[in-house]
Amino acid sequence: MKFTLSWLKHHLETDASVDLIAETLTDLGLEVEGVENPAERLADFTIGYVESAEKHPDADKLRVCQVQTKDGLTQIICGAPNARAGITVVIASPGTYVPGIDTTIGVGKIRGIESHGMMCSEREMELSEEHDGIIELPSGTVGQTFTDWLAQNQPEKVDPVIEIAITPNRPDALGVYGIARDLAARGLGTLKPLTIDPVPASFTADLSVSIDDDTHDGCPVFCGRLIRGVKNGPSPAWLQTQLRAIGLRPISFLVDVTNWFTYDLNRPLHVFDADKVQGDLRVHRAKGGETILALDDKTYTLQAGQIAISDDHGVASIAGIMGGDATGCTDETVNVFVESAYWDPIQIAYTGRALKINSDARYRFERGIDPAFTPEGLEHAVRMIVDHAGGEASELIIAGAVPDTSRAYRLDAQRLISLVGMDIPESTQRQTLTALGFRLEGDMAHVPSWRPDVQGDADLVEEVARIASLTKLQGKPMPRMDAGVPKPILTAGQQRQQSARRTMAALGYNECVTYSFVDAQAATLFGGGDDATMLENPISSELSHMRPNLLPGLLRAAARNQARGFMDMALFEVGAGFHGGEPGEQHNLITGVLIGKTASKDVHGTSRAVDLYDAKADAESVLAAIGAPAKVQILRGAADWWHPGRHGMICLGPKKVLAVFGELHPKVLREMDIKGPAVGFTIWPDEVPVPKSKTNTRPALVATDLQAVERDFAFVVGADVEALTLVNAALGADKALITDVRVFDQFIGGNLGEGKKSLAVTVRLQPTTTTLKDADIEAVSAKIVDKVTKATGGILRG
Repeated sequence: MKFTLSWLKHHLETDASVDLIAETLTDLGLEVEGVENPAERLADFTIGYVESAEKHPDADKLRVCQVQTKDGLTQIICGAPNARAGITVVIASPGTYVPGIDTTIGVGKIRGIESHGMMCSEREMELSEEHDGIIELPSGTVGQTFTDWLAQNQPEKVDPVIEIAITPNRPDALGVYGIARDLAARGLGTLKPLTIDPVPASFTADLSVSIDDDTHDGCPVFCGRLIRGVKNGPSPAWLQTQLRAIGLRPISFLVDVTNWFTYDLNRPLHVFDADKVQGDLRVHRAKGGETILALDDKTYTLQAGQIAISDDHGVASIAGIMGGDATGCTDETVNVFVESAYWDPIQIAYTGRALKINSDARYRFERGIDPAFTPEGLEHAVRMIVDHAGGEASELIIAGAVPDTSRAYRLDAQRLISLVGMDIPESTQRQTLTALGFRLEGDMAHVPSWRPDVQGDADLVEEVARIASLTKLQGKPMPRMDAGVPKPILTAGQQRQQSARRTMAALGYNECVTYSFVDAQAATLFGGGDDATMLENPISSELSHMRPNLLPGLLRAAARNQARGFMDMALFEVGAGFHGGEPGEQHNLITGVLIGKTASKDVHGTSRAVDLYDAKADAESVLAAIGAPAKVQILRGAADWWHPGRHGMICLGPKKVLAVFGELHPKVLREMDIKGPAVGFTIWPDEVPVPKSKTNTRPALVATDLQAVERDFAFVVGADVEALTLVNAALGADKALITDVRVFDQFIGGNLGEGKKSLAVTVRLQPTTTTLKDADIEAVSAKIVDKVTKATGGILRG
């Protein structure tokens, strides 16, 4: 939205500077995108007087002029036909930038004679398109700046142009009058009253207008007046200047009037050449397929349901968007029908987008103009046309009625503090709303028809705060409603899931979020696939069952990555598995898979394939993060999708399973199209016991300054004896002193004999009261040998 300073002062009585106006507009929410000040562009140009002008000796059309300038008598060569002695001109001295020719003037030679400057035309200074000769000023003082002369004699030519960005919720600011209203409410001037002296009706028009019954929702009101005997032609200079300043090209007075009111009062209008209208005008919905040659010289085909204005010949205008060429006004127009209507914003937007037409009228109608101003805006235009182009006007021709947009909301002065934090007296709030056009009756504020964005009492608060300036808002700490630390919002289960996610990410896993549905084959592989978990209406045949486990989704994701060349990966997911179709028949799971190798080989060593110990270590890390006890048992007997001899269950007793880790069964990997080794783990976080006592502090650190002792033992046992049996037996030898037992070697073959193997373990002894002596260590060692021998049937290896 562009406008000039003088245009703004047409509605606002103010002495504020351009900079202050621009700063205030941005503060009001009408962000200034730029200010173009012609005075700055013309600041270096000065006034001179031509003392003499002689023909150039080597060019018939050039004149060698002696010009009085601010620097004294100067020689300038000029080729303008009106260059002669005795005229006052505009001088561009050497070093001056001339915008119209994008050149900085210097001292040069033309046909062998020096020229020290330039005498300028209006086009060279971007004042107009006039370039038939240099500027001849009726008066002026030599050396005076040209901008000062323009400010005194032609101020409109140095009129600053302000461009603002309009948000979709402020259609009232698409008119200069609406902008002036905001500035006046801020206190930057006084808003001039908008008055009109309607043109009396001189005759009854033979033209009527109708709106089809199915079109009233798109066009509630359509009105116009017929003017006979107008004299169309160029617009007055002031009107052309204002339109050019905002980037519009003057066409003819009748057309320029509609463009001017579009920007001045946000009232789009249209003018029909009444002699070209055949019969009456009808507002209706298109059947589809109708064509119109519009004013932009393009032919458009209307779609069914789009609103059009037609006469007896066909479509004469695309409603609210663009008129037709067949009924457009020309210099020969004598009788004109001026139209003012209100169009539904949504329907205008649909039509404009479908036809790909951008016009000033569409831009405003689709944002919502003032419906109540429809007849009044027409009267303003008719008055201007009659005053400048003559003619006589008919009575008002109207179809439909102005829609009722009246609404009111309660003004609560205290809401400003609670919503915005600004303390403004109620009297000031009421004064602000009144200045913006709101009508106050008691504590009810009636919204003006030009503010479709105000839809509640909170919007009243926003208006008051906006005018008061949100930049003055000072932050104030809110009082605490509750003393102390607030209770945690997350449940224990949610906290465990959060801890598990952070731990897995720290271990190098990537989180996946897969569908809760899997195909029947994958569901069957992992203990599901029955009718209880089958979907009645699956979105795909590959998503037919609720997942019994998180492993199918992770393995499918891994297979897709391997198909694209990513062979090594670590994936995890936190979610639910379903063992039935009823509510509650599900369990929360934390699952991770490791596939491929631990790392890429490099100069520091070679990579290795992942194994079940990697999965075990990661599972133990997650269990520790979610608060599982440190002392657990490792048992066998997990589901058949795990490798029968390379897995383990982390348990608190034989019936309390916290997690399963190990290699996945080769048959499962083939079915899921996984290449290479794959290990994983599944944790049931809900099975981890909740601590009996809750505290926000860590427990006291238990430390000792006594030296720990480690002893190694090697036992020859049967080949079918599990290492876990040996470890548990050694741990039970002395529960007070023995803190850890680890297997560090296994040997099979050699002189051990058939069906035998050697297991070597390290036992760590940690005293708590006194330092261990050799006798104490020997006694514990004997107990360890005795316990292991009884539990495994093995013997201490010599």
